[in-house]
Amino acid sequence: MSDTSDNAAPPVDKKKQGKGWRFWAIYVSLCVSILLAAVESTVTSTALPAITDELHAGENYVWFVNSFFLTSACFQPLFGQTANLFGRRWLMIGAVAFFVLGSGISGGAINAAMMIAGRTIQGIGGGGINVMIDMIVSDLLPLRERGNFMGMIFAIFSIGTSLGPFIGGALVQQSSWRWVFYLNLPIGGTALVCLFFFLHVNYQREPWQQKLKRIDYVGNALLMTSIVSILLALTWGGTTYAWSNWRIIICLVLGFVGMIVFHLYEASPWCAEPMMPPHIFGNRTSFAALIVSFLHNMLTFWVVYFIPVYFQSVKLSSSARAGVQFLPSVILAVPTAMVAGIVLTKWGRYQPIHAIGMGLALLGLGLFTLFDANSSAAEWIIYQIITAIGLGLLLTTTLAAVQVDLEEKDVGLATATWAFIRSYGAIWGISIPAAVFNTQFGHLSGRISDPAVAAKLSGGEAYSHVSATFIKSLTPQVREEVIGVYSDTLKLVWQVSLAFAALGFIMTWFEKQIKLRTELETEYGLKDPKKEKEKEKGDGGVAEP
Repeated sequence: MSDTSDNAAPPVDKKKQGKGWRFWAIYVSLCVSILLAAVESTVTSTALPAITDELHAGENYVWFVNSFFLTSACFQPLFGQTANLFGRRWLMIGAVAFFVLGSGISGGAINAAMMIAGRTIQGIGGGGINVMIDMIVSDLLPLRERGNFMGMIFAIFSIGTSLGPFIGGALVQQSSWRWVFYLNLPIGGTALVCLFFFLHVNYQREPWQQKLKRIDYVGNALLMTSIVSILLALTWGGTTYAWSNWRIIICLVLGFVGMIVFHLYEASPWCAEPMMPPHIFGNRTSFAALIVSFLHNMLTFWVVYFIPVYFQSVKLSSSARAGVQFLPSVILAVPTAMVAGIVLTKWGRYQPIHAIGMGLALLGLGLFTLFDANSSAAEWIIYQIITAIGLGLLLTTTLAAVQVDLEEKDVGLATATWAFIRSYGAIWGISIPAAVFNTQFGHLSGRISDPAVAAKLSGGEAYSHVSATFIKSLTPQVREEVIGVYSDTLKLVWQVSLAFAALGFIMTWFEKQIKLRTELETEYGLKDPKKEKEKEKGDGGVAEP
């Protein structure tokens, strides 16, 4: 399976590993850490209009979200590869530290540029937290059990995401949006303490100079520049520039060509240690599961960032009230994700779970297209519940499908690839509906009879004015016109999402059902204190990096 010489990784453990107090100490530390990334992924959904308005960001508001997900996605493959080389411990601690630093900068932001800088640093940490947690859980548990324990971690993640919009809205209304970021500081401090004392796992023992040479620098550079290029096009298209503008076309062409070149390079003999091994994408089940994971996270953030817009602009709810009304979208994700993980552990079948989940998500998003100013509470609660159950079923079960047909030695890189694909999906899940929203609102703004109001809401400014207070201040006729434009714009946003949900449902049928492993084979499991002392004596006192 792996080289077990003195300079290689520790011997592979192949056993049904017990779960003593050290396992649970690490697990609790991971749960505290995931709470950071969870709350931050949705907390800005209801606070974003207020942040945009105070910092005078205009159409650049989308970068308050996209900069976070951009660096989160870009750095996850790098975290995955370096974690295989330097071990999980210090990279996990470093990721949390980056996140806390970015939170402090964002909370103290005095202009849009400072906010974007803080969110960029936050994104590096957030991406690292997500991928490292997935890798550590995979190191500690056999494949058959991962869904169950990932279910508990994702339950905490879902609680964080469900509380995020409510917390964001309440803080904007009662205090200041800055506490949206400052709340991360005590949580992050607690996570750092827990990780420092409890996260002790195996790592590869070889000179750090050799490890640095094994990093895929060219692949990382190609991937990062391609993602940035595509994201620029998605952000500027339809607002700053027309979709037919040469800048948008060049960005898209460079981005997609760059992605092709990246994959060609990863498969070439010049890439000694690819960060995304080609055989992961060449495996039918792994590839299909990665596409499903991409679309799942894409649709999740599509819902997270645009359902609150409906409540605030069409139902004229306050930001805090919108957070409460949004709870049905995520309140069932917690038990559903846990049940899905338990069912996967007991039943061992992921494909039916994925098909049912995507089918329900497709149905729920289709019902979202019926939302308007007259929709009853029963309608928007039930429609959200259907979508939430569908998305929840996929939350804890896609990673197992990615890993099931691969060797255990590929778990680290496969997990990092899965985490990257999910983060990449989040970028598209925010950028595409934002582009559709801004473009469609611009087309329909001619229905607003007051030229001053129409001008104020055009040019990508409609999102920053998603406020019940602003809309209620308009004259009755103009108010109805503005609500109507917001409502019809959101209908198109949900209609476009159906295409991606339908593709996800189709892709679930390309997954082969393979038996999940019940034994653990890993080079990075829990340290055995007795063995470590013996090993350090044999290595002349080599300490953990």
